[in-house]
Amino acid sequence: MTALIVFPFLLAAGAPWLVARLGTRAFLVLAVPPAVATVAAALWWRRTTEGEPLTWSWEWIPAYGVSVALRLDALAELMLLLAAGIGTVVVLYCAAYFRDAPERLGPFAGNLLAFAGAMIGLVLADDLILLYVFWELTTVFSYLLIGHGSERKQNRRSALQALMVTTFGGLAMLTGFLILGQTAGTYRISEIVANPPEATAAVSTAVLLVLCGALSKSAIWPFSMWLPNAMAAPTPVSAYLHAAAMVKAGVYLVARLAPGFAEVPLWRPVVLVLGCATMLLGGWRALRLYDLKLVLAYGTVSQLGLLTVLAGAGSYDTALAAGAMILAHALFKAALFLVTGIVDRATGTRDLRRLSGVGSALPQVCAVAVVAAASMAALPPLLGFAAKEAVYEALLAGTTADRWALAAIAVGSALTMAYSLRFVWGAFGRRPGVADTPVRPVGWSFLGAPAVLAAAGLVLGPGAGLAEPLPAAMAAESFPTPAEPIHLGLWHGLGLALLLSVLPWLAGAALFVLREPVTALSRRIAWPTADAAFGHLLLGLERTALQVTGAVQRGSASVYLATTLLVVLVAQALVLAYDRPWDEAAAPRLWDMPLQGAVAALTCAAALLCLTADRRMKAVVLAGLTGYGTALLFVVQGAPDLALTQFSVETVSMIVFVLVLRRMPVHFREKTSPWRRVVRIPVALATAAATATAVWVAGGSRVAEPAGPLLVDETARHGLKDVVATILVDLRAWDTMGESAVLAAAAIGVTSLVYLHRRTDSTSSLQEEPWADTAWALSTQPLAGLPRGDEGAPERRWLAAGSTLAPQHRSVVFEVVARLAFHPILVLSLYLLFCAENLPGGGFVAGLVAGVALITRYLAGGRVELAQAAPLQPGLFTGLGLFLSTAVGLAGLIDGTVLHAWTYYGHLPVLGSYHISTPVIFDFGVYLLVFGVVLDIVRALGAKVDRQIERGAREESPAGRAGGGGR
Repeated sequence: MTALIVFPFLLAAGAPWLVARLGTRAFLVLAVPPAVATVAAALWWRRTTEGEPLTWSWEWIPAYGVSVALRLDALAELMLLLAAGIGTVVVLYCAAYFRDAPERLGPFAGNLLAFAGAMIGLVLADDLILLYVFWELTTVFSYLLIGHGSERKQNRRSALQALMVTTFGGLAMLTGFLILGQTAGTYRISEIVANPPEATAAVSTAVLLVLCGALSKSAIWPFSMWLPNAMAAPTPVSAYLHAAAMVKAGVYLVARLAPGFAEVPLWRPVVLVLGCATMLLGGWRALRLYDLKLVLAYGTVSQLGLLTVLAGAGSYDTALAAGAMILAHALFKAALFLVTGIVDRATGTRDLRRLSGVGSALPQVCAVAVVAAASMAALPPLLGFAAKEAVYEALLAGTTADRWALAAIAVGSALTMAYSLRFVWGAFGRRPGVADTPVRPVGWSFLGAPAVLAAAGLVLGPGAGLAEPLPAAMAAESFPTPAEPIHLGLWHGLGLALLLSVLPWLAGAALFVLREPVTALSRRIAWPTADAAFGHLLLGLERTALQVTGAVQRGSASVYLATTLLVVLVAQALVLAYDRPWDEAAAPRLWDMPLQGAVAALTCAAALLCLTADRRMKAVVLAGLTGYGTALLFVVQGAPDLALTQFSVETVSMIVFVLVLRRMPVHFREKTSPWRRVVRIPVALATAAATATAVWVAGGSRVAEPAGPLLVDETARHGLKDVVATILVDLRAWDTMGESAVLAAAAIGVTSLVYLHRRTDSTSSLQEEPWADTAWALSTQPLAGLPRGDEGAPERRWLAAGSTLAPQHRSVVFEVVARLAFHPILVLSLYLLFCAENLPGGGFVAGLVAGVALITRYLAGGRVELAQAAPLQPGLFTGLGLFLSTAVGLAGLIDGTVLHAWTYYGHLPVLGSYHISTPVIFDFGVYLLVFGVVLDIVRALGAKVDRQIERGAREESPAGRAGGGGR
């Protein structure tokens, strides 16, 4: 069975190549996969009709009970015959329908064949998740096929409408599937239907959601607007997707689940009421349309309502009648769509008002259309008559609700008779006062496909008993067989069922004879179409979105932040109001020691003061204090590793903020009124309280054993003491490697926005022409020509590039401290790197400390001094660090495991015994990467911004303006 699904997809991938080589003859090759599936279904006929389904399964996601499970029973056999058999006929029809291989025919052919594969997979799926996958594949391919003529606006709109409606239903259906699967304890459809879960509120909700998906797929009201608009697609698409295959998917799902859920309280009212309403509304609208495809489209909507009623009624008799009606409908409706394509190609129009005398010019085509339309109108001796007789017999023997449905179906059958006559007369009759339409000849290769389908309906009418085993087996598998079940047959004797057939014929004929006043009445009392309602809905949604966007997107960061915090606050408050996800006996501790409370209070005070700050620098300092306060909490709690990292990160972050603020106004531009400041404080406090509560609840809701003791034991087993560092470079090194890559990518992206063109910033490029009339002036002596002493030796300076700063920007004390502290800080960084196994430290914090050393040199001596202190490019350190960490991780593949750790023990004459392990080398790579990132940021936000400031100062000076004017 898997080959039947895979084969169409494989050949569909090569469809563009085939069409490019063979032209329209490629469709003869592309018809092979559905033809093979049809033959396979015919070979399995006997087994499935005897109640022996074929099954195959493969565990897909065992942890969640999801499997690739296939099952071919009687219902799947019927749908497989239709999807594959009619698919074969339609693909062959394409060879004659498309002339001269028009543009984009290759992708169209591939999409059509892939749709056939998806439909075959859908009907064979015995797992809810697998069925959903194929369900959405049919949606996607339908979208592509409807939008084939994408140069036309109508095709694009129709494709998008079909996609939106069916995808919405599909998502609702997926939610229902998940609820059903979790409630039933399995996602296997056959098991769920055989042992349905109790009809609780959750199950009833799930059933409604599944029906939403099924009804939207089968264009049942109120989701019926997409199907008529989909007639913008080529005629083969209409014949296959919207008559025989795709729209039957919803009916198939209803029939599949009805045995298990027909007794759920909401099932039958939804199915019966919406099905009958759809049948009547679709049939009535078909009476006033002039496009042949639209007449058939609304007729399809009407017939789908009938099929939904039968498939969901929930009894043996209605299931048998549903199977017969599904088969009959597929045959006559696909044939009529294909005939419409022939008429369109032969005459150049589908407008009933312009067609006249086509029947005499194309008698063979007219004969095929008459046979198919007679089956649609349920006239004997066609299969449509035998199926409709079974419908009447089944509903007559049903409940009171079934009889009400029977009355609606009788009225709908009269409408079906009327629009069937309207179609045949409009397409082939001779209209008074209208000249005969010029007609091109039609060959048998073009007519063959609809002729085969119409002939099948004609043969299976008298031979209805030959087709009965399949729908009978389908009904028997689903429901208990009654004592006197109905049977398919052309003649059941004189009775109420025959009377119910005759009366709609007469009423339909009368409606056709009175077509002019009926059409006028229909147009006079016409309500807004569903398509118009859909358009108004989209327009209203767009206008609402514009209004909401205009009200919310006001360019205020504080408003955005307040909105986000309020949403979080309200969401958490609602959860906490209706749920108590904590142990009432386990009250939270405010602190382990009073010092924690004091530090927390000071930190909160700094955070609240941020709300009153109107200067950017003040806000940055206060925000930094909150970070330092958090670090103090780590110290008090006994987490020196985290405290050291927090201190380093906060220090570097504040310096970066200060560097950025140089290019921004001193004050916040947004003017904040006093009352808004007053409102901010309670919002901030409430959000903080809600966040703290959520953290406490999450911490108190642990159900598994903490991993901490296991990590401590594992670390001690290796003779190490620093659990945090060991986790980062050994036990969870995969996470560290991924975070390192993200950090490097983020740094490169951010700094590239500053550099724009080049990211190099060498010493030579930092030299600028002297200019002494500004606070940002450089020295008149270039760096290469530093002043020399009496003996010709360079004059000693605390910082080599100190003289490049303007005197008002120099601090001798700072230069001395920077020179004295630079090397000790670098040594400290290396100490923190290599002591991380047993003491607080590690590659990340060590890299930050080394970066602080460079930041100190830059702050004391400027950008030229930074270039002297670190002449190499930051990308070298970043790339080398990332390469080193990744290489150490991949080297473990030599032993068969990524990130496998080795330790080397050695002895040196002076130092004595030592050991070095791969986690240390991995951590050294992190050290280099973080160092490179900090250096890159300082180069970008420090040195590069300095040059921009200097350049701007020159342009604003009198000399600069004069020079610019001279240029």
